[in-house]
Amino acid sequence: MPDQRTPLIGVIDAGTRTVKFCVFPSQNIKELVEHAVDIAQHTPQEGWLEQDPKEILCAVRDCIKVVASKLGQNGIDDIVTIGITNQRETTIVWDRTTGEPLYNAIVWNDIRADTTVDQILAKVPDNNKNHFKSTCGLPVSPYFSAFKLRWLRDNVRVIRKAIKTRKCLFGTVDTWILWNLTGGVNGGLHLTDVTNASRTFLMNIETLHWDPLLLHTFGLPSTILPEIRSSSEIYGKIKDSDSPLNGKLISGILGNQQSALIGQNCFKKGQAKNTYRSGCFLLYNTGSTRVQSTHGLVTTIAYQLGNESPVYALEGSIAVAGAAMNWLRDNMGLINNVQQDTESLAQEVFNTGDVYFVPAFKGLYAPYWRKDARGILCGLTAFTTKKHIIRAALEAVCFQTRDILEAMNKDCGIPLTKLHVDGKMTTNNLLMQLQADISGIPVFRAQSQDVTALGVAMIAGAAKGINAWDLSAEHRESVPSDTFLPTTTEDERDARYTKWKMAVQRSLGWATTKKSIAMTEERYRLLCSIPPSLYLISSFGLLALSEVLNKRSV
Repeated sequence: MPDQRTPLIGVIDAGTRTVKFCVFPSQNIKELVEHAVDIAQHTPQEGWLEQDPKEILCAVRDCIKVVASKLGQNGIDDIVTIGITNQRETTIVWDRTTGEPLYNAIVWNDIRADTTVDQILAKVPDNNKNHFKSTCGLPVSPYFSAFKLRWLRDNVRVIRKAIKTRKCLFGTVDTWILWNLTGGVNGGLHLTDVTNASRTFLMNIETLHWDPLLLHTFGLPSTILPEIRSSSEIYGKIKDSDSPLNGKLISGILGNQQSALIGQNCFKKGQAKNTYRSGCFLLYNTGSTRVQSTHGLVTTIAYQLGNESPVYALEGSIAVAGAAMNWLRDNMGLINNVQQDTESLAQEVFNTGDVYFVPAFKGLYAPYWRKDARGILCGLTAFTTKKHIIRAALEAVCFQTRDILEAMNKDCGIPLTKLHVDGKMTTNNLLMQLQADISGIPVFRAQSQDVTALGVAMIAGAAKGINAWDLSAEHRESVPSDTFLPTTTEDERDARYTKWKMAVQRSLGWATTKKSIAMTEERYRLLCSIPPSLYLISSFGLLALSEVLNKRSV
């Protein structure tokens, strides 16, 4: 145990598969104590992914109690504040009067809102998926929360009714946890921070407020949305008499990828990190400049500290990274243990045997944004073994990362000279070496696998009124790292990357059946909204014009 005078910062880390509560001593990068539990995932249909919001909340409370028992009362007394970091874009809707969820949480990589995407695209010129990027920084995609929320409004009667009667509240996972811990139906705080709000497709990336035009486009009332705050300020206190943390302040909220950016100390413009989990997320700090990507990346908020100006980032999101390894185990039976087998078996072959695997199980995210893409294996021969396929799956993560690095180079004009990495998958040494070889730049792996919790601990401790963490300290401790240097020539990696791009092209266009129906219905609805008199006048005008043209041609 540290000196009792050392302030402690608690962190709720609600990830896609795991909920954790941990504690950091002030100015210290190592967790003092932690406890984690896994969260069940439900797949009612192909492409759907749900979680029980109440299970998430119970997991948070259980983890807090276990950690508190390990700390003892003196340790609990030393906790000065709490931070929250969470899986982003996951959408929860609940009843403000009862506190009950009105539907399961729709997880970030759920693609049920495909038809909603088509409805929105039907409203914009040329069905341009980048039409709203200047406003919210994001392309039209079922990835973002607004599309999930609109789907819920359109398809779940109880939610549609709750919105009409103003009994409905919406939030991402951070908002759901905060509202419940700060009182719930008895005055719970309905708030979110700028990083999570920037992933909803409803926040104006410049004003940092909910955008009226976007709300109108989705047909959503502002009354159901949380108030947007900075990432680092005192929001309020925990009000839960059964919790060991009752009365503790909450002063930091960050989406998990932004939290990892801070945990990697990427505070300077031009620094970037990549997190390897079930998905893969590369963030590039652009400072106070909002870089509007023209190469398939999204503009997002990196963080905002209190009243200071926001810091922006370019982000490339990969839907399937570690999830591809789970697929090899669960669906294909090629491996038994993801952590051990993917490295040991893939190392038994020197290359993939010219096999390429594009794991577009739910479409491709950055930089393609193609929801019609599906997974594909290319280059199979009679000599292909499961070891080649496993190695190809690892390389797919690296090739997708290079796709994003190429886009960032084009958008920013300055190629990255090194890549900071973290996440559970980075324990795979072969994956890290492949990443260095395929990207052609050194890879610096954080010795702490997951720096996500550390990032929000830092900004929660640094909040005005807490002052338990000095982010500008001259000798601020950094997470130690291992270095992987490229061992291939530029010609070798470019030749392989060219074949990867060929494989990606073959994965496109597989899922196109629903688009025409949804688009046609929306176009018909828009056509029906034209006043009848105007429709008749324009129709007669077109008939008269065609008659004149016919006579001239005669």
